[in-house]
Amino acid sequence: MSRRIAVLGGGLSGLSAAFHLSRRFPDALIRVFEQSDRVGGWVSSERVEVQNERGDSASMLLEHGPRTIKPSAISILELTQLLGLRSSVIAVPESSEASKNKFVYLPQTGRIEALPTSISSAIMGPFRSIGFPGFPMELFKKSNRPKGVEDESLHDFVQRRFGDKIANTLASAVMHGIYAADARKLSVRAVFPSGWGIEDAGDGSLIWGMPRYQGPSVEIDGELAEMYTLLHKMAVFSYKNGLGSLTEGLRDNLAQNPNVSVHLNTTVTSIDDTRLTLSGSTDKEFDATHVVSSIPLPKLESVLGQGALPHLTANSASSVTVFNFVFPVPPSELHPPGFGYLVPRPTDGYESSSTGMLGVTFDSCTLSMQDSPGAINNFTKLTVMAGGPFPRVANTDDVLEELRQHFGLKEMPKPVLTRVHHLKDCIPTPHVGHVERLKELKDAVSEKWGGRFELMGAGASGVSVGNCVDAAKAVGQNW
Repeated sequence: MSRRIAVLGGGLSGLSAAFHLSRRFPDALIRVFEQSDRVGGWVSSERVEVQNERGDSASMLLEHGPRTIKPSAISILELTQLLGLRSSVIAVPESSEASKNKFVYLPQTGRIEALPTSISSAIMGPFRSIGFPGFPMELFKKSNRPKGVEDESLHDFVQRRFGDKIANTLASAVMHGIYAADARKLSVRAVFPSGWGIEDAGDGSLIWGMPRYQGPSVEIDGELAEMYTLLHKMAVFSYKNGLGSLTEGLRDNLAQNPNVSVHLNTTVTSIDDTRLTLSGSTDKEFDATHVVSSIPLPKLESVLGQGALPHLTANSASSVTVFNFVFPVPPSELHPPGFGYLVPRPTDGYESSSTGMLGVTFDSCTLSMQDSPGAINNFTKLTVMAGGPFPRVANTDDVLEELRQHFGLKEMPKPVLTRVHHLKDCIPTPHVGHVERLKELKDAVSEKWGGRFELMGAGASGVSVGNCVDAAKAVGQNW
């Protein structure tokens, strides 16, 4: 019998899975079921036209979700090549100010401060107050991982190695930027697996462990090797029309394949073995031979039934509000050149924040090539992320006032364009013990379906764009 494959979810993970499955099994019938009215999931790029009071106008690209990719994401490079997107790639060199200048808001100074780039700036600069000069002492620190501990929070890991101040400031800020979550709740083995391995390799010292640690190796050849060579000295990359180019390219490619169809506004309400019951579709059922789920794990439990699989609701998820602003002034009048800045956990707790700000990206510095020529001379675009562990998210006026304070400005210019998007439960939070729970979950899936059902997506594979596409490419390898 020919394969009939159901893919649950039409975000980047689901579309990538359908794409790779259609290449691996060209005769298979593939159906992608997406409950919303669009594909792409959290990837959302929008081109806008703006004008200032002087009559200057520009075309600018806004990202309402993820915005950049690391060149180490080989699966994305391959997808870029296969979808014919290579000519639209734009990259940020490691030597650029956008790459070198990264900032953190320090409550101790009430300003955004550049991360140290030298020993002298670490010793003499504002980061001295949080113990940055103590980093070299890690060389001489013996293993202090409690015996028998197989996982811990990212906060506890950093606290053991570098102390309270760095854990409370830098570690919390970085986790706000990646997971929009409290570092005290994140599993270090899930979010920083190399750190756990490096500590083992260095007999307790991260610094000694770095040259000894052997991470996963990747073989690259052909045209992909050429592309990797061009990009490996870049900090990040994207596309002229944003990351939406990926999901739109996948959508258009799948639309040309007669064996693949994407069903929008369609909800899978139940699964009996591999028979799907559908809502919102002209078809009420789909008899599949194989099922791939990229939907959030808690949502999968509502489809399969409570208790059908272990640990589907073990992790929470962060909701993020994204504020896109375009200001009628060049970046030099607002903020220093750089990638952006992150905000650590408030010293008085998350409840004390009035805005819930997690971080800010200086998009005109990093992604000006997405905009019309000369736009950077008259306009500044930046993005504010808020929410996550903060119980309150402020309105636009409060966010603008906090930006003014962080930038040290007397007055904040009024934006010529504002977009606000609320992304509910968009980033899974892998709690301590996640790695072992995920293994138990996948073992249970294998036992129940014998390899005919596979889990992927951010909750099962990792939250980065590269994680999602890596997992999508691997789907079906053992069928």
